[in-house]
Amino acid sequence: MIILAIMIDIFLILLSLKYAWWYPSISNKKTRIMMYHMISDQATDSKKSGLRVSEQMFEKHLKYFTDNGWKFIKMSELNKYNDDAKVVAITFDDGYLDNYKAAFPLLKKYNACATLYLVIDRHDNDWSVKKNSKHNTGILAKEEKLTDDQIAEMVDSDIFELGGHTISHPFLPNLTIEEKENEMISCKTILENKFNTKVYVCKTIRAKNKLALSSRNSLLNKKSFIESGIITKKLLTLKNQINKNKKNYKKLIFNLKKELLKNFD
Repeated sequence: MIILAIMIDIFLILLSLKYAWWYPSISNKKTRIMMYHMISDQATDSKKSGLRVSEQMFEKHLKYFTDNGWKFIKMSELNKYNDDAKVVAITFDDGYLDNYKAAFPLLKKYNACATLYLVIDRHDNDWSVKKNSKHNTGILAKEEKLTDDQIAEMVDSDIFELGGHTISHPFLPNLTIEEKENEMISCKTILENKFNTKVYVCKTIRAKNKLALSSRNSLLNKKSFIESGIITKKLLTLKNQINKNKKNYKKLIFNLKKELLKNFD
């Protein structure tokens, strides 16, 4: 019975981390960041993917922000709007073709803008396998990606700015510090030279060490990059502590909740 209660508590903690129902609502005077990957319908021959948002739903998002007086900004402008009401930044990760075919026209329609975080070696690259060998369906590798000409058009339009999302989209915890630096800093240099534009780098990692490097020009500080790693380590620590001291598991869980709240202040 105690083991079942422990499992339920851990499940609730994990659920809370995902949906953050316990965290106070943030006022409109905090900039929102809307992160997207693909603007496309769910694939009919595979399970539902959180990477996909339909074109219709994406337009609903843009229409909501427009109709309710929100200001669209790029990620490079974040520091200017720390506490301004109704400000939103839109980002796209990886570099999928539908960002050009579907998102680009809709952003034009609503006078919106976005930041594209691009993987350099994006073609025929199934990076999900690097994180979990069971993700070997090949779906991501088959997904059409942006060409350099399309990216140049998007950036030249001034609707998009360009960000780096590493060279090969590796699972960073498996890399050495030097390899992490190369993936992120070299990515920035390559993209700036290729597209003749300022590039920022973004890569969230769950790392065992404290390297959370984006670039010298990063818009995000080290704390924001390692928070997910801190939380993951705390959950593993909790599990070990519970195994050693089953009688005090409720107190351990309570203390963890307090620690997690500190990370999100």
